[in-house]
Amino acid sequence: MEILGTTLRICVADLETSVAFYEGLTGARALRFERGGVAVAAVGCFLLMSGPEEELAVLRKVAATIAVSDVDAAHAALTGVGARILAGPVATPAGRNLIAVHPDGSVFEYVDQRD
Repeated sequence: MEILGTTLRICVADLETSVAFYEGLTGARALRFERGGVAVAAVGCFLLMSGPEEELAVLRKVAATIAVSDVDAAHAALTGVGARILAGPVATPAGRNLIAVHPDGSVFEYVDQRD
């Protein structure tokens, strides 16, 4: 499995104000989408999420999003070293993903960017 980078996940109350701040900080334009009632904006290495508290409570349990070259390879590598897959692989607006619990209890999203 090749790890390409990490995205920091941030739940925010005011998405528009946060997007303006992170666009100014990074110089990058936000890529926006919605999933499950949560508005999402990806700005550089930051993933901003805003929506109903019950949805955000679930999203806060995921420590970070890890970009990989291939989610299927990540699935094989993770299960091979004892991780438990909670969901996926499935297609998302940002690429295919899976959610895994590492043996230490940490929860991570792994995502690739294949079409």
